[in-house]
Amino acid sequence: MKKFKVGLQLYSVRDDMAKNFFGTLKAVRDSGYDCVEFAGYFGHTAEEIKSMLDELGLFCPSVHQGPDLFLEKGQEAVDFLKTIGVKYSAIPWYGIENYQNGNFDATIEKFRTVGELLKKNGIQLTYHNHDFEFNYLDGQFILEKIYAALPDLIEGEVDTCWAKYAGVDPAQFIEKYKGRMKTLHLKDFTCKKLADGPVYALIDDSGNTKPKESKEDNGFAFRPLGMGMQDFPAILAAAERTGIEYVIVEQDESKDMPALEAARISREYLRSLGI
Repeated sequence: MKKFKVGLQLYSVRDDMAKNFFGTLKAVRDSGYDCVEFAGYFGHTAEEIKSMLDELGLFCPSVHQGPDLFLEKGQEAVDFLKTIGVKYSAIPWYGIENYQNGNFDATIEKFRTVGELLKKNGIQLTYHNHDFEFNYLDGQFILEKIYAALPDLIEGEVDTCWAKYAGVDPAQFIEKYKGRMKTLHLKDFTCKKLADGPVYALIDDSGNTKPKESKEDNGFAFRPLGMGMQDFPAILAAAERTGIEYVIVEQDESKDMPALEAARISREYLRSLGI
């Protein structure tokens, strides 16, 4: 098995980060992660973050950053990422209402503006999906329409949990887009049935708020890697065949154990697979 660089999406340990930024990064490093993916900086400057990463021997190849910040702050927002050494900037969430009701083209133009700005600065724009991007729009998955609309400006950062939950085989989807992604989200879960609509208490297929109870009704729960229903050997084999460089662990919630412990278990699981 290829020796991917293994990262942790720090949203997984956001409460710990808010309490002890440096100590949490150190715990992540001590668990065996090579790198981290930020989703917020808790008031720290780019210079402070880079200094901490260097001290710990970590690096940050990718971040989650909504496109609107780049549209508002332009080069200033990009320079923050350049200072901490980012190569990929992922759109972490862009609600389904931005694609429906005739809004798709305007949304693509926003992404185009951001993608061109980042590309000029040596950073690749990527897209981190949820399950709703596997809804059809004009006979095609929303996610695939995004890829097709911006072939030179946007790459995938497929979230394997939401692909699987939507009823899409993550390994097959990765294979289909060989050459269009270098980062991949590894996320495990359990549920009673697949393709049962949003379970993360954000929106339903019509763009309306969906009660959080839907999550429990379907028995959905995030799990450390290897403790859910994902076929990670198949996913990782596809990742190796298609040139993915960074596999990034994410666990949105950890109700049964501390988040840092869940992150450690996920890293140990990957080690058991030779990664």
